[in-house]
Amino acid sequence: MLLKLSGEALMGDEGFGISPDVIKYVAGEIQSVIKLGVETAIVVGGGNIFRGIRAASYGMDRVSADHMGMLATVINSLALQDALENIGLQTRVLSAINMHEVAEPFIVRRAVRHLEKKRVVIFAAGTGNPYFTTDTAAVLRAQEVRAEILLKATKVDGVYDSDPVKNPNAEFIKQIDYMKVLERNLKAMDTTAISLAMDNDLPLIVFRLKEKGNILRLVCGEDIGTLITNG
Repeated sequence: MLLKLSGEALMGDEGFGISPDVIKYVAGEIQSVIKLGVETAIVVGGGNIFRGIRAASYGMDRVSADHMGMLATVINSLALQDALENIGLQTRVLSAINMHEVAEPFIVRRAVRHLEKKRVVIFAAGTGNPYFTTDTAAVLRAQEVRAEILLKATKVDGVYDSDPVKNPNAEFIKQIDYMKVLERNLKAMDTTAISLAMDNDLPLIVFRLKEKGNILRLVCGEDIGTLITNG
């Protein structure tokens, strides 16, 4: 499986940066899956440190802003690697931007080999290209390592027809087709990521991260969150 974590998920109640309690919690949730022998890859965002699109709106060049965002994902990846190794898991960070002193370069065959050895593989620096989000990077990496499913951890328990934070009457959607997600402009992932997943028939489950045991329950086949497929 490939797990997509947003950078904001690592903030907890801090408002900025990385919450030690949250990252320990995430590491424990991942450990419960590894104990079952599931090959696990992770893509983590960088929004808790730097948000490229927001910076672009303040006049910064979008390419520069996105490169800064990619570096933020490396910081998060190294923090998650440390948390995972502190509880005894073998972990490798593979970066789309070469920085040999802190991470291995991303090579598909190397990533697959690490997964076969039951190491947790964390993909850092997005796709290595500006204008592509870490959502798109997650779908791309899932395809490259032939993941069976993509799990997107969020603050809410799935996909709604509108923002449940702003609209208390938002309707929960249990299962939906990729095309309908695009047609209704639902914010499960950005449109590039959704289109790529749809074209490659990659199932996606959107679920709440903060409910303890959710990742394990999903891997064991429980009906949690919102399932997005090609129908």
